[in-house]
Amino acid sequence: MKHFFSAHLINCLLFTSLYAQEYIPLWPSGKMPNTKGLIIHDSIVNDRAIQVANPGMYVFLPSKDDNCGAAVLIFPGGGYHHLTYNLGGFQLAKWFNTMGISAFVVNYRLPTSPDLQQRELGPIQDAQRAMRIVRASAAKWGINVNRIGVQGSSAGGHLAAMMGNITNDVSAIKDELDTVSFRPNFMVLVSPVISMGAYAHKGSKDNLLGNNPSQQIIDKYSMELQVTPATPPCFIADAFNDKTVPPINSLLLYKALLEKNISTSFHVFPQGGHAIGLNNNPGSTDIWKALCEAWLKEMDFIKPLPIKK
Repeated sequence: MKHFFSAHLINCLLFTSLYAQEYIPLWPSGKMPNTKGLIIHDSIVNDRAIQVANPGMYVFLPSKDDNCGAAVLIFPGGGYHHLTYNLGGFQLAKWFNTMGISAFVVNYRLPTSPDLQQRELGPIQDAQRAMRIVRASAAKWGINVNRIGVQGSSAGGHLAAMMGNITNDVSAIKDELDTVSFRPNFMVLVSPVISMGAYAHKGSKDNLLGNNPSQQIIDKYSMELQVTPATPPCFIADAFNDKTVPPINSLLLYKALLEKNISTSFHVFPQGGHAIGLNNNPGSTDIWKALCEAWLKEMDFIKPLPIKK
C-alpha cells in the first residue's frame, strides 16, 4: 500500500508540474460520500483514466494580467468508462486560458467503480463538490462567482448538462461548503450525450445506469427532460456525421431549452464526426472555437475585471 501511495503521489506531482499549477482533492479525508470503503487505486492506461480512487481537479490559471474573471469546470468525456483527460481536459483548459478564463479539469469518479454504493451519483457528486470549491475560492483566484461555467464533450457533456439541470444537492457532507452554490452560470457542450432514452449512446447509458434501469431513472438522467427555467445559457457544437453519439441528442436538448426560453447558441456542422476538438477539424467545423469565444463575449461572461483604484 505504501508503495502504491508513493507512485500515486509522484504521478500527481508529475501531472501538476507538466500541465497545471495545482491539483486539489475534492473531499476531506474520510468524508467522501457514496463509498463502500473499498481500497481501490487510481489507474491510467494510454492517457486515459480508467479508475479514479481519489477525485480532484487540476487548476489552470491565466496570468493575472490576462484574467477576465470568468472560470470553467471541464469534465473529460469517455463514455463514463474512462476519462480522456488530455485531449478532453488539459488541452481545452489551456485554450480557455488564452481567453483569460481560469480552468479546472475535474477528475471525477466513474460509475463503473466497484467502490460506489450508487453508481449514477458518483460523477455528479464530484462535479457539484468541484463547483463549490471553485466558487468558495473565487476571490483567491480573481474569479467572479457569477461567471463560472461548465464544459464537457461526449459523456462529459452529459455531466456538464446535469450540472446545469439537476437542482437537488447530492454532495453535501455537513461542512462549510454545503452553503455554497453548485449551479453553473453557463454551459459549453461539444458532441454531448444528452438522452438516456431511444437516442442514448449505449455505452454511456450502460456505464452510468447499469443494466435494465427503470423508466423513472432513464427519464431522470435524460437531460432533455430535465431543463427548467433556471437552466443556464448554453453553447452547443455538434457534427451531422457523428456516428457515435447521434446528434439528435443535441437537437432534443436545444428544443427543450427553446421551450423554457433559455438563451442558446446551437451549431451542427456537416463534418467532424465524434472527434470535434481544438485542432484539425474539417471544413467549417474548425470555427466552433471562434463561435464559442464570440458567444462568451456576447453573453458578458468574458469581460475585463474592474480596474482597482
